[in-house]
Amino acid sequence: MPFQKVTPEKLSQSVVRQIEQLILRGILRPGERLPSERDLAEKLDVSRPSLRDAISELAERGLLVSRAGSGVFVAEVLGSAFSPALIQLFATHDEAVFDYIAFRRDMEGLAAERAARLGSETDLRLIDTIFRKMEAAHQKRDPSDEAQLDAEFHMSIIEASHNVIMLHMLRSMFDLLRQGVFYNRQVMFRNRMTRGQLLDQHRAMNTAIQARDPVAARAAVEAHLSFVEQAYVNQMRAEKHETIARQRLEHEASR
Repeated sequence: MPFQKVTPEKLSQSVVRQIEQLILRGILRPGERLPSERDLAEKLDVSRPSLRDAISELAERGLLVSRAGSGVFVAEVLGSAFSPALIQLFATHDEAVFDYIAFRRDMEGLAAERAARLGSETDLRLIDTIFRKMEAAHQKRDPSDEAQLDAEFHMSIIEASHNVIMLHMLRSMFDLLRQGVFYNRQVMFRNRMTRGQLLDQHRAMNTAIQARDPVAARAAVEAHLSFVEQAYVNQMRAEKHETIARQRLEHEASR
């Protein structure tokens, strides 16, 4: 008979499974510090030796890292998605930018469609809350907060799609974007007119998702990223024209 005796699971394995799920679902993020040993043991209702065993196992598997005097952190697992050599290639070839935008347009369009269909009411409230913060940040002269909220808004939609593979892949892509690997996203937010258009595009995404309209949600994301693509083309053209103008001015001054 194919039956085996049921054995009680060690408490440490229950802790391992719970922390694994939190990392898998993107709730615990790379670089995030876990509560102190005492606080975490109390939250989990386990002994500190059982907690230490669980943390030790997760550290051996590369999911957690202990830093002397600082605590235990979720490992920076996202960096493994792309090698440093490939990241350098991304940063030095324009075609990578357009492929990156096309990839986002396809994947985030699907994520928005799924969020409209599958997101819980709490998911949708979170998306709306972040958008309302974007509206408030839009009134500030400094666009930094709005640019940061822009990334959080997109990630909240991806999280609401409830696909962990998509979540971790796109979080990795956004991490590279924050580092300026593909392009300087702050440039778009410095132009007041462009900033207003971007806010309107995010409003359209939020409205469609709140209405649970998958088709409109996907269309709004695709329209937004097509706008981003054109804005990048315009930026490249303007920089080229400025370089030529400076060469003409330098030549004229030397005559």
